[in-house]
Amino acid sequence: MKIKFCGAARNVTGSKHLITTDAGSKILLDCGLFQGRRAESREKNKNFQFVPSKLDAVIIGHAHIDHSGNLPNLSKSGYTKLVHATAPTDALVHYMLPDSAYIQERDAEFFNKKQKKRGLPPVEPLYCTADALDIIRQIRPHQLNKWFRVADDVEIKFVEAGHILGAALTLIRIRQGSKKIKIAYIVDLGRKNLPLLRDPHQIRGVDYAIIESTYGNREHEDIYKAKYQLADVINRTYERGGKIIIPSFAVERTQEIIYFIHELIRDGAIPKMKMFIDSPLAVNITSVFQQFMSWFDDETQQYYNRGDDPFGSAEIEYVRSVDRSKELNRINRSAIIISASGMAEAGRILHHLINNIEDSKNTIMIVGFMAQNTLGRKLADQWKEVPILGDKYKVRAEVIVSHSFSAHADRNELLDYAKKLGKVKKIFVVHGEETQALELGMHLQGLKNIGEVFVPHEDDEVELN
Repeated sequence: MKIKFCGAARNVTGSKHLITTDAGSKILLDCGLFQGRRAESREKNKNFQFVPSKLDAVIIGHAHIDHSGNLPNLSKSGYTKLVHATAPTDALVHYMLPDSAYIQERDAEFFNKKQKKRGLPPVEPLYCTADALDIIRQIRPHQLNKWFRVADDVEIKFVEAGHILGAALTLIRIRQGSKKIKIAYIVDLGRKNLPLLRDPHQIRGVDYAIIESTYGNREHEDIYKAKYQLADVINRTYERGGKIIIPSFAVERTQEIIYFIHELIRDGAIPKMKMFIDSPLAVNITSVFQQFMSWFDDETQQYYNRGDDPFGSAEIEYVRSVDRSKELNRINRSAIIISASGMAEAGRILHHLINNIEDSKNTIMIVGFMAQNTLGRKLADQWKEVPILGDKYKVRAEVIVSHSFSAHADRNELLDYAKKLGKVKKIFVVHGEETQALELGMHLQGLKNIGEVFVPHEDDEVELN
């Protein structure tokens, strides 16, 4: 039996890991988009290190695009079997994958206008809306905590990850001769006490584990410190008459920020001001949240039962049309604009940055992890000038980075989780930049219950004894 690490190895995006059993079954864990430099991203996303038509099943842990976003290309390349996910993840990707396709189509169209002016050949989107709709038909939803078979010798069980709505850690049980081998896929592991979400389920009693390392050498502040940091940023920007521009994932992070701002306005901690959610996707995602209220923690359910809907307050405007999105750039008063994509690599956020980045009254607030070479990362690293859609812009707006919002477990939380797994023969460290992965690997090696630690490079293939 082998595991091949096809993505998110010594980096964060493009999560893909292929398990091949002794009997020849091929199970792909995640099929995410790699995000980074345009040419490199296109090459990595277009070409798979395996033959899609030979796969027996695909397992998607959650709906974030770096875990699900290359599914349409998989289908386009010949995959015809089932994609397994939780019910909320199924509902979310029904919106997210067509949205991803639409963004790629529009960005290719916009980019090609510049290419034509420069006498350069056009580019094609990685996949189109029809490809997204094709793979959606192949998704099968599942409940938590129930085993289901995906191949003759392979069973799967999803358990609560505590990362975003519908996110699951995956248990894989493989029959090998007279014995069964259990593998835990602990990507992405959430944090305890996050707003909206239940705490992660603790897996125990596995032979092998694959664990994330996004924040493998970092400790987070308490999530509720993020709320008061947000208040400080809003108040300071409001006083100078500027706008707060927040690149944000449409799933979970946007809803968390809305939740906190609603509480801050209600408590009088910030002035009442207009908040624009400039993402048709975020509107649809909010409807999915309301559909799956039973997946949230008790506190959030009680919040709704009292009739206090943070997603329906008068201060919020959900922006769907392109024309209305453009109108936001002509607003001359303080406002909050939350827009996708989360890493500022595509979508409407790019146009808001173009129109606001060179004004010192404004603030750009980074509230999530930004992968290497993304525009979001360049902003987080305080670049003085950044490229956006082929042109360069001076960064005169204030840039604030908050790690407190993270929905990923930090180093201590990851180590505590690994310690409670019980005796593990080997643990593989993925989904983290090299420094994060290596440092977490060193700490994991110090745990008495972990037999061996391996930090794979992309395309490494390891045999399981």
